[in-house]
Amino acid sequence: ATTDRGKEFSGHERIQASLGVPMYFADPYSSWQRGSNENANGLLREFFPKGTDFAQVAHDELADALTKINGRPRKCLDWKTAHEAFTEEVLRLI
Repeated sequence: ATTDRGKEFSGHERIQASLGVPMYFADPYSSWQRGSNENANGLLREFFPKGTDFAQVAHDELADALTKINGRPRKCLDWKTAHEAFTEEVLRLI
């Protein structure tokens, strides 16, 4: 996984150990190194402008935005929604 350099990843060693995956940190001011993160931020900003204090956002409001985002067909998923693509992958594991 490639992450940004936020304090939320201060326990990255535990994450790596528990998931068994390597973690990489993007260089400062190198947004192109974490494209999916930047894309997700852009999608969220359609509902919540930059600088929004998420402590003030109701759980239902956030859940509604995520449902709408995950319900959009995406070219990179062969025009499936994120929910459809995730469900297909989960069903392959069964």
